[in-house]
Amino acid sequence: MTSIASPHPVKRRTFGEVLSTDLRALPVIVALVALWVFFAVQSDVFLSARNLSNLLVQSTVVGIMAIGLMFVLLVKEIDLSVAAINGVTSVLMAKLVVEYGVSPWVAVPLAIATGAFIGSLSARWVTFVGVPSFVVTLGLGLALNGLQLLLLPNTARYGLMGTGVDVIAQINVSGVSAWVTLVVGLVVYSGLILSNVARRRRAGLAVSATANVLLPVGCAAVLGIVAVAILNAHQGIPLVVLIFAVLLGIGGYVLTQTRFGLYLYAVGNNDEAARRAGIKVARIRLAAFAIAGGIAALAGVIGAARALGVGVFSGGGVGGGTLLLESIAAAVIGGVSLFGGRGAIHAALLGALVIGTVQNGLNLMGVENEVRLIVTGFLLVLAVSIDKLIERLTGQQSF
Repeated sequence: MTSIASPHPVKRRTFGEVLSTDLRALPVIVALVALWVFFAVQSDVFLSARNLSNLLVQSTVVGIMAIGLMFVLLVKEIDLSVAAINGVTSVLMAKLVVEYGVSPWVAVPLAIATGAFIGSLSARWVTFVGVPSFVVTLGLGLALNGLQLLLLPNTARYGLMGTGVDVIAQINVSGVSAWVTLVVGLVVYSGLILSNVARRRRAGLAVSATANVLLPVGCAAVLGIVAVAILNAHQGIPLVVLIFAVLLGIGGYVLTQTRFGLYLYAVGNNDEAARRAGIKVARIRLAAFAIAGGIAALAGVIGAARALGVGVFSGGGVGGGTLLLESIAAAVIGGVSLFGGRGAIHAALLGALVIGTVQNGLNLMGVENEVRLIVTGFLLVLAVSIDKLIERLTGQQSF
């Protein structure tokens, strides 16, 4: 049997094209490693198990917020109300638990559902009225800040110690249980990888056992073993970190293995072409905003549990705060494009780790909060600049 050569030889991709796709996370990883080396030199305790555990916990709220924002950014929109949703839903949850004696098992899901509902309202206004999402969500955020004040008691704070909500931030999975959790996670991840490989084979696409199976599973196993070993050396895996990891897994599956994920990228790249292809663009945008609102509410619950209460400034609420800007910065620094249609779920993790590393490292060095804000702002501008430079390198344009 003779093989038939293709009349059109496969064009080799340039380095710029590879950098914009397969290696998009490379600049972020290099920057993160550089930050860790710098802070390790500046502080003897930076790489200790205790501090690394604290760093992961400190990064969870921003990281979870970045996951939700990613869905909105992918469809070429922006939601400036997520921090306000974070604050008002956490206050609502605390009010139900503290004043009305509602079980956290009821109050927490209700808060998340409320966040999703608020997010869907933004999408409906943007879609059916035609007002830019920037304006709608900015105004909504201000209104929610006022509502947050109305929900608070005269003391301007609800304490959550002993209510059951605080347990979320206190549970740690340690010892053998931590290793079992890792094994279960790797088994699930391997199953998803093999499922994706099977789908590619059925579609007649080329599959490499090394590149498509062994490499991702091996990297996940190595990183998981190192992380569990470090966390077990302190108090184990914090529950909030596990929640973050589960959300990353679910988000990765939705974005890469479902039709909804494909539609998100299609709408973000060209909404008119997506509409002509039969995609319900309005519904996709509504779902993206609802997901962002629900995830912001979940992050609010976790933040309230860590702080053992909620108050005026919960979620960066009344008077501002940095949660919104840090969440946007985490998503963009991690590799999500502000111009829609590009970004992977690991962007939320990498971006949150960069933000968390800067905060943690500068705190250990005794640097003032003002400097931390300056550095974070610089990193955001640098990340967007790198994104635009990569576009120029690959010949892509964003409209």
